[in-house]
Amino acid sequence: MTSPAPGTSGVVLEPAYGVALGVIGLGLAALALTPLWAGAIWLSLVVAVFGLFLLLQTRLLRLEFGGDALLVWRQQTLLRRFPYQEWLSWTIFWPGLPVLFYFREQGSIHFLPVLFDATSLRQQLEQHLSQLPPAAPPDSPSDV
Repeated sequence: MTSPAPGTSGVVLEPAYGVALGVIGLGLAALALTPLWAGAIWLSLVVAVFGLFLLLQTRLLRLEFGGDALLVWRQQTLLRRFPYQEWLSWTIFWPGLPVLFYFREQGSIHFLPVLFDATSLRQQLEQHLSQLPPAAPPDSPSDV
């Protein structure tokens, strides 16, 4: 079965490199801890490599809001479909500095780093999933 290319049936979000570059920056900043802790070099290396991984993912992955599902693409290959009818809730953590996107489907939850334009992400979620109740914050009384 072949799938249409990204953007032929919906809105494809533009990449945003802020989260990836921020993680790389944190990795480099951890080098400042070297005089206090010898393990800082390893910490710096692990965090910086993770940032490079996010940078690569930002370059390769695309989110497309189609008519009936959120589609995840790697270049021209469709990786996953998330039908809107199965969504229970969603939220973008830290609106001032959006770094994490959460959504819950029937039977599973998903956390994604915000590797896409956060404003467009929020607009598309509100447009396609306006019927969903907002997700409760993690420390709310409903989680107890």
